[in-house]
Amino acid sequence: MSPANAVIKVENLTKKYQQLTAVNGISFEVYEGEVFGLLGPNGAGKTTTLEIMETLREQTSGKVLIHGLDTTTHSNEIKQLIGVQLQAANYYPSLTLLELVDLFAGLYNQQPNPEELLKMVALEEKAKAKYKELSGGQKQRFSIATTLINKPKVIFLDEPTTGLDPQARRNLWELIKNIRNEGTTVVITTHYMDEAENLCDRVAIMERGKIIALDSPDNLIDNLVASGFERIKSVKKANLEDVFLQLTGNEWQVE
Repeated sequence: MSPANAVIKVENLTKKYQQLTAVNGISFEVYEGEVFGLLGPNGAGKTTTLEIMETLREQTSGKVLIHGLDTTTHSNEIKQLIGVQLQAANYYPSLTLLELVDLFAGLYNQQPNPEELLKMVALEEKAKAKYKELSGGQKQRFSIATTLINKPKVIFLDEPTTGLDPQARRNLWELIKNIRNEGTTVVITTHYMDEAENLCDRVAIMERGKIIALDSPDNLIDNLVASGFERIKSVKKANLEDVFLQLTGNEWQVE
């Protein structure tokens, strides 16, 4: 991965809401085939940045290019290249998963194989189940499946594992890695630092609308250690989440 194959270029991006500057002149690139994380506390500007890249919100100034296309002038073309994870409220609860796939396929003017799509996210046995009957983890997996209907170059995931149990989180991590391994670039926001460390090739850490660090998780950690930082409590080779998963199993839950 190098700047030569950047699929997203963000240049001096700024978004203001009256007196509030939500995004303050940030610049970065996302490279082809990587998982790129936007991290930061609530109000840091990461979701606003994500929505501008998704063409869902217009910037005050600056530029965002997706595969060389400007989000302000080529939003329709960009929508054909990207996949955006919808929130649960955007699904019809009484439709089956097969019916929902057909619905979204029609919106994208695509003809995917619904069974193959559901198998990819381990939901083939739920094909005829209504959306409202799914567990939280199953709903999140289905929402990611819908981002793949138009065979996008880039998918955007906004805190995809929030509210999930440890097993569902780890399974979703594997799904995201598989999507990346198939060649799709993934841009993700998350509040979970272990998630970012496990998934992301590079992360941008935001605070008060600015990027205060951008590098791979390993490099950021190594730089902190080199500065003399030491944890007060020694780190064990496993944690309680590992114990939980070892005892309960790591397989997809059919429920």
